[in-house]
Amino acid sequence: MSRSSINILLLGSGGREDALAWGLRQSPRCGTLLAAPGNPGIARWATCLAIDPADPEKVVATARERNIDLVVVGPEAPLVAGVADACRAAGIAVFGPSAAAAMLEGSKGFTKDLCLAEGIPTARFVRVEETEASLAALDGFGIPVVIKADGLAAGKGVTVAMTRDEAEEAIRAANGGPLVIEEFLEGEEASLFALVDGGKAIPLASAQDHKRVGEGDTGPNTGGMGAYSPAPVLTPELEARAMAEIVTPTALAMARAGTPFSGLLYAGLMLTAEGPKLIEYNVRFGDPECEAIVPRLKGDLAELLLSVAEGRLGEVPPELSDQHSMTVILAAEGYPGTPRKGGTIDGIEAAERVPGVTVFHAGTARHGSGALLSAGGRVLAVTALGDTLAEAKARAYQGVDAIDFADGFHRRDIGWRELERQS
Repeated sequence: MSRSSINILLLGSGGREDALAWGLRQSPRCGTLLAAPGNPGIARWATCLAIDPADPEKVVATARERNIDLVVVGPEAPLVAGVADACRAAGIAVFGPSAAAAMLEGSKGFTKDLCLAEGIPTARFVRVEETEASLAALDGFGIPVVIKADGLAAGKGVTVAMTRDEAEEAIRAANGGPLVIEEFLEGEEASLFALVDGGKAIPLASAQDHKRVGEGDTGPNTGGMGAYSPAPVLTPELEARAMAEIVTPTALAMARAGTPFSGLLYAGLMLTAEGPKLIEYNVRFGDPECEAIVPRLKGDLAELLLSVAEGRLGEVPPELSDQHSMTVILAAEGYPGTPRKGGTIDGIEAAERVPGVTVFHAGTARHGSGALLSAGGRVLAVTALGDTLAEAKARAYQGVDAIDFADGFHRRDIGWRELERQS
């Protein structure tokens, strides 16, 4: 049942969690809002606690001590570590799947096997356990070919090899670790986010992420250099197919297996000539897609997440603004390799004076003097709303240009495919 006041513990420390904290704080039902461990941006909305979000016992103890009604798990590592299981065992409502259900992200091989068993459309693949077998398996695929590490990889761990030499290099770099080798799918990628509880699933939002570090989608994969929402390429018809052929069958299969999924299921899709095919699942909000989606959510985010956690999916229907959003990532020089740390950041207040702009902190730290510094990696996520995608883009880059971050870089072409189609 809904409560007049909901005390919330948010786990995580990145841009995704800053966006969730921002959204939760706007809820009229949000009472105490704690974040563990949080970051300087999240500290604007929540009290930050220096605890390990992947320590189930510590999370449960903190939730009990602070009279928490709802635990919201941001990143994947605490889910795979069983934090949601520990909360449920303690009678604490939690938004996020069990460790068993989190295997949909924790093991790419697990998900591919499920797709094979359930007839869910995905790329042809093989699972391999050691280097020589992996090299031999390449003979069964054309070029390009996709090499994926089987475990958690923080949004990376995927190589789209454009030559045989590049594929072999990716395999050897895995040092004999388990891999999934799969065919390269032709098409355009889009992301579909769904709320799931047991065998029931309802769509939340669509988005398109930009994984490559360089302009024109070039260079190595990153955790994401920007995103926009909605993704018009995922038409209502294609979204309905993806729900019917991919997301709902997955939810039903997990429930039948005795490992029902509860939380947010993020389907990375390739829109092929044959229809949507699953690339991979994430078992939580994507990053930076979350920063693009949360500002579009209407209604009460805290009550929406609590309704899923309490098994009331659909009782609080998600509503989205008709506006478009765009998120541009400012990353530290050297990312995704060895990013610089310690660069000073100024101008966030100026950026947020641009209409529709909110700046979320992804990798920042406070110096003893109070100065805001880069903690490396993806540092800021500049999000803007607009009546059109073009307006959202113009505002987002106006916000980016107001920020003084000498050690940072960003792409100038987020949303380029959709904007090209529109022009």
